[in-house]
Amino acid sequence: MATSQQLAAFNYAVPGPLVWNPVKSASFNAVAGNAYAVNTTSVAVTVTLPISPVIGQAVQITDYAGTFATNACTVARNGSNIAGQALNALLLANRESVAFVYIDATQGWIVYSSFIATNLAQSYTASYLIVAGGGGGGNASAGFDNGGGGGAGGLLSGSATLNPGTVYSVVVGSGGAAQATGANSTIAALSLTALGGGYGGYTVAGGNGGSGGGGGGFSNTSFGTGTAGQGNKGGSGAANTAAPYGGGGGGGSSAVGGNAVTTGGAGGAGTASSITGSSVNYAGGGGGGSSSAGTGGTGGTGGGGAGGGQGVGTAGTVNTGGGGGGGGDVSNAGASGGSGVVIFSVPTANYTGTTTGSPTVTTSGANTIIKFTASGSYTA
Repeated sequence: MATSQQLAAFNYAVPGPLVWNPVKSASFNAVAGNAYAVNTTSVAVTVTLPISPVIGQAVQITDYAGTFATNACTVARNGSNIAGQALNALLLANRESVAFVYIDATQGWIVYSSFIATNLAQSYTASYLIVAGGGGGGNASAGFDNGGGGGAGGLLSGSATLNPGTVYSVVVGSGGAAQATGANSTIAALSLTALGGGYGGYTVAGGNGGSGGGGGGFSNTSFGTGTAGQGNKGGSGAANTAAPYGGGGGGGSSAVGGNAVTTGGAGGAGTASSITGSSVNYAGGGGGGSSSAGTGGTGGTGGGGAGGGQGVGTAGTVNTGGGGGGGGDVSNAGASGGSGVVIFSVPTANYTGTTTGSPTVTTSGANTIIKFTASGSYTA
């Protein structure tokens, strides 16, 4: 029993104009001199060639939705040969377009133009979230100084156009150690840089960064400044005449750090993002430390670590960009800031699957989520 044949693709120009018809999504009889966009999204379709054709008559068939590989288009010969054989033809390649011309009774219908449109990649819009590493909390000194909370890593969010074939390299910033600024997070091809959070103050002022570090308690109460569009300033440390001397809270991406009085200042609040499909808080400031009977400041929502109340600070949460908590009382250390994160949300229809660095890949609705917790890349 004869079976259908699969046609190979060639790359020749299509001669002569044909009349294009409305999209066909069910089997039909083709008319010579016409071209048809065939939609096999839901079901396979059979196109029956004209009966008793004459030399020079032509029919063109084009895959409308890129689904021929899922539901084939059968070209029924209707009594004439196709490419010299008494067999129907199968169109099985996505985005395939084939034009047939009738030549004679021996060869019958032959292909005079055929191609597969493999280079139709188009730019598309993706959402992004970039959070830098949080700053480390300030240390408590051997005197009466108490550490300010570390500032949150800078946070950037928005949308951008991704171009097919472009490699979007990602750097995820690490959290700063005690009394150190967090590292930047970047998407170089988009010229986007989130700045690391400033360190918490101690015997020097809080550091500047994406968000600023809180001022130290007692001897240097000055806070660090944040960066517009990325974060906020830290809170002032307390300059009391008697203990306890609280350190100021680190700034967060949504709010300034709390000013200290006898207790450590609270870390500034972070920002809630639903880019992954569920709401998660990022880039909260660290709480300031405090001494004697004082208590440490709470960490800001979004991974900020609590300040030490007569103890060491609490570290910022990893991959949130939270600031580290300041140390409290004599010689207790500030804590490190949390590392940052970079997230893409791309339409699943455009997702290429080409990544480096082993990001976590999930889906949410019609989008694919690419979450980088360490450096890597995505090729659009």
